[in-house]
Amino acid sequence: MREKLTTLIFVAFAAGLAITAAWVEPERATQSLFDDQGEYFYPDFKDPLACKALEVIAYDETTAAARPFKVEFRNRRWSIPSHHNYPADARDRLAKTAAALMDLKKDSIRSESVADHATLGVIDPLDQKATSLTGRGKRVTLRDEKGAVLADFILGKSVEGKPGYRYIRVPGQKRTYAVKTDADPSAEFEDWIETDLLKLTASEIRKITVNRYSINEQLGQLENVERTVLTKEKDRWVTSSGKTARKAAVDELTAALDSLRIVNVQPKPPALTKDLKAQKGLSLSLDSILSLRQKGFFVTPTGQLLSNEGELIVETEKGLIYTLRFGEVAPGAPGTESEDKTAERRYLFITVSYNDDRAALYNDGDASKVRVDGNRLARELTNRFADWYYVISGADFEKLRPRSRDL
Repeated sequence: MREKLTTLIFVAFAAGLAITAAWVEPERATQSLFDDQGEYFYPDFKDPLACKALEVIAYDETTAAARPFKVEFRNRRWSIPSHHNYPADARDRLAKTAAALMDLKKDSIRSESVADHATLGVIDPLDQKATSLTGRGKRVTLRDEKGAVLADFILGKSVEGKPGYRYIRVPGQKRTYAVKTDADPSAEFEDWIETDLLKLTASEIRKITVNRYSINEQLGQLENVERTVLTKEKDRWVTSSGKTARKAAVDELTAALDSLRIVNVQPKPPALTKDLKAQKGLSLSLDSILSLRQKGFFVTPTGQLLSNEGELIVETEKGLIYTLRFGEVAPGAPGTESEDKTAERRYLFITVSYNDDRAALYNDGDASKVRVDGNRLARELTNRFADWYYVISGADFEKLRPRSRDL
C-alpha cells in the first residue's frame, strides 16, 4: 500500500513539473511539439513543369487595394486571364519561378504571433479582416493542370541583417519563417509578354515620318499640325529640307521603337479585328466606330484613320511600313511604369504592311532579297496587332513624338 502511494506521489510530481514547464515556457513547449524547422514547405511538389497556373496578388498601399495577376496554360497556349487572355511568353519564366518556389525550406522560425505579421510584412493581401494598410505581403499561388494547389505563400519583407533571406508565411497559418530565397514573382503585365513588340531593330529603320497633330472634336478639324520627315542616308539622318538631323535625338527615337513595350491592352471589337486581318478596308460597324472613338481614333468620310495625338510612320529595309497612331489617355496611374511621374499612358493603334517598291528602294533595286521574309512578317504582325488596342507608358509616348525643333 505504501509503495503504491509512493508511486502515485512521484507520478503527480512529474506531471506537476511538466505543467509548470509548459506554463513558464509555453513557446518552447509548443515548438518542441510542433517544430518543423528545416523541412520543405511543400514536399510533394517535385516537378516545376507540373505548374500550369501562377497567381500573384500584390498590394498597393497608395490605393489600399489588392492587384491580382494571373498567367495560365489554357487551350494549348499560355495566356493572361487578368488581361483579357493576352498571349503570354511564359513557359520558361514560369518553370524557373516554380523551381525557385518548389525547393523552399522553413529555415528558421521567427514568430508564432499574428501580432507580428504586419511588422514582418506577411499579412495576406486578400485578408479583409485585417485593419492594417501596411505590412501586407505578396501572395503567390501555383496550381497544376487540374487547379490543385502545388504551393501557396505570402512573401514578406527582407530579413534585416541577413541578405538573401525574407519572411514567409503559409496562408491560414500563424507561424512566420525566415527563408533563404531570391524568388520574387512579378505581378507586372509587361514582365510576362513578348518584349519585342514591333519585331524591328533600330539599325534597319530607313525612314521616319512624325505627324504631330491634335483633333478638335467639336469643330471636326486638325490643330497644331507639324510634320517632320527623316531619311537615313548611309551613316546620317537628313530632314526633307536636306539638313542633317541631330544624331542624339534620332538615336533616342529609334531606340524607343526598338525597345517599345506595352503596359496594358484592351481587346478590339470582333468586327474591327476581322476587317483589319482581312486587309480589305474597314466596313466599320457601329460597334467598331464607338470603340474607336472611345480610344481616341476617328475615321474620316474618305476612310482615313486619324488619332487624337498624331501618328508615326516607320519604314524598314525589309519593306515593312509601320503606322503607330496615338490615341486617348488610358486608365492607370501615371509614373508607375517609368521614372516619369507625370506623363500619362496612351492608347496605341498599330498597323503594318509590306511594300515591294520600298523594299527595292532600300535594297539596291532588288526586292527579291527580302520579299518572302517581309511578306511573312507583315502577315504575322497584322494578325497580332489586329486583336488589340495597346497601352504604352507616358515616357515612351513622349519619346515617339519628337518636335521638329528637337530633330
